[in-house]
Amino acid sequence: MSSENLLHRITVNPEICHGKPCVRGLRYPVETLLEYLAGGDNIETMLAEFPDLEREDILACHEYSRKMLAAKSIHLTLA
Repeated sequence: MSSENLLHRITVNPEICHGKPCVRGLRYPVETLLEYLAGGDNIETMLAEFPDLEREDILACHEYSRKMLAAKSIHLTLA
């Protein structure tokens, strides 16, 4: 699936999760799903835990975060 097709799965609606980017209008914020991945969960585990998600939804979260980081440079001081 192309990058643009994946990104169509990410929606922003002020009525859902306070306007945070979510997957397909569902109440799954991109941020939350990325936290699961960062915490060590894999795609298969997440799909089992959230049966209404599809593999492409999780890939879309990853692509969305990649695009956001590429669009804006943030320099953090690491302690």
